[in-house]
Amino acid sequence: MPVKQTTPPQAYRTLSSDPSVIYLDVRTEAEFTVGHPEGAINIPVIFFDLATRQPSPNPNFQAVVEANIAKGVTVIVGCQAGGRSQRAAELMQQAGYSDVTNMQGGFGGGQTPAGRVIAGWRDAGLPIGTDNGDGVSYASLAAKAGVSS
Repeated sequence: MPVKQTTPPQAYRTLSSDPSVIYLDVRTEAEFTVGHPEGAINIPVIFFDLATRQPSPNPNFQAVVEANIAKGVTVIVGCQAGGRSQRAAELMQQAGYSDVTNMQGGFGGGQTPAGRVIAGWRDAGLPIGTDNGDGVSYASLAAKAGVSS
C-alpha cells in the first residue's frame, strides 16, 4: 500500500485538531536540535558519518520506534525535504503501522515526485519548537528502548 502524503499546512491542521497524533521527525539529532515542528519527537532514520559525511541507516530505528509509538496511533513523519521521511514511513508500514503519513516538503521545503515545489514547515510559518528534553530527544527515546543513541 502506498504511503499517504500530506503537506506542512495539512499536517499542522491534523496535529492541531487531534492531540493524539504524533509528529515523528526522522532528521539527525543536530538538525532536530536547531528547530523542529512544535511537539515533535526525534528518531533519526539515518546517521551521517562525521568523517565522510556519508549516510548510513540507523540500525536501531525500528526498535526505538516500536518502544515509543504504538502501532495503532496516527503518525505524521517528516524530515528536511521529504525523502528520509518517505523511507521511514515505508519501514513503519512494513512493521505493521497502519496510519502513517509522509509530510512532503519536510521542515525545510522540497518537491513532489512531479516536481511541484512545496514550502517546508519553517517557510510556511508554522510553530517551531526547540525542546530536546526527556521524551522528545533521540537519546531519551533510545534509552526507553534499551539501546544506545
